[in-house]
Amino acid sequence: MKKIFQNWPDGLARQGIVITAFDEQIPFSGFMCSDDALLLQRKTPDSMGARMMLLSYDQVVAIKIVEIVGGKPFRGLGFEGTLPKR
Repeated sequence: MKKIFQNWPDGLARQGIVITAFDEQIPFSGFMCSDDALLLQRKTPDSMGARMMLLSYDQVVAIKIVEIVGGKPFRGLGFEGTLPKR
């Protein structure tokens, strides 16, 4: 997951939902990367009032993309093939 965040596709909004190893879904509206951790920014605070979260890359098990987008932006990450048109 580190590679995906560090090479986020151009033209794709830096927002989505991260699913963690502790089964939490974290909506994010922006992020920053370091070699060891991911800093997620939330649009609204969580139930404890937090708007930012530091997370190690190995805790990220999935990323949900909320934007309508085709497969082209993901080719730079090594994805191949085609997606059906809507």
